[in-house]
Amino acid sequence: MSGPGGPLTLLDGISLTVAEGETLAITGPSGSGKSTLLGLLAGLDQPSGGTISLAGAPFSALDEDGRAQRRGQLCGFVFQAFHLISDLTALENVALPLELQQRDDAREQAAQWLDKVGLGERMAHFPGQLSGGEQQRVALARAFAVAPRLLFADEPTGSLDHANGTHISDLLFELNRASGTALVLVTHDPALAQRCQSHLQLEAGRLHD
Repeated sequence: MSGPGGPLTLLDGISLTVAEGETLAITGPSGSGKSTLLGLLAGLDQPSGGTISLAGAPFSALDEDGRAQRRGQLCGFVFQAFHLISDLTALENVALPLELQQRDDAREQAAQWLDKVGLGERMAHFPGQLSGGEQQRVALARAFAVAPRLLFADEPTGSLDHANGTHISDLLFELNRASGTALVLVTHDPALAQRCQSHLQLEAGRLHD
C-alpha cells in the first residue's frame, strides 16, 4: 500500500493456516493490522505480495467477482456493527443470502435458524425494533444459515454490554461447534480470545512471539 511518504507495509512476514473446524483468535493493539489481515483472508482486499488460498484453491489470484463468488459459497461474516438491512425483517435478513443462492427453502431455513438463536417470536421485527444483542443474534443466524466452511467474526461483541456480549460469545461458539465451521475471530477481549484453539497476536503488522 502507498502513502504520502511512499510505500507502506501494513503486514509483514505473516504465514498461517486455519484447519477445518479450527477456531483462531487474532488480537493486538489498535493499528496492529488485525482488520487488514481479516480483510485479506476474506478476499475483501488484495495482498501486494504473497498468496492466500481458500479451501485448498488459490483465492487472492482471483478477480473481484471471482473472490465474491467464492466468499458466497464458503464464507460467513459477523461484524461489530451487525450490518443488518434496516428495512428488512429479521426473517428477511437471514433469508437474503439463501435467496441469493437460489434456495427454494430460504425462508424456511431462515426461520429455523432464528429459532436456534432464540428469536422465533421476533421474526417479523425490523432491526430498529430489536436490541443490540438481538440484532447480533440475527447476524449470527444469517452467517450460519448458509452453512459456511469458514466464518469471519470482527469484534462480534465489541458494541454490546457485558451480559449481552457473554451471551453472544456463548452462542457463537455453540453454533460453531455444532456446525463444524472454522472460525477466524478478531477481538480486543482476552477472555474471548482464550476460548479459541489458536491465538495469533499482531504488533505493528508482524507476529508477536
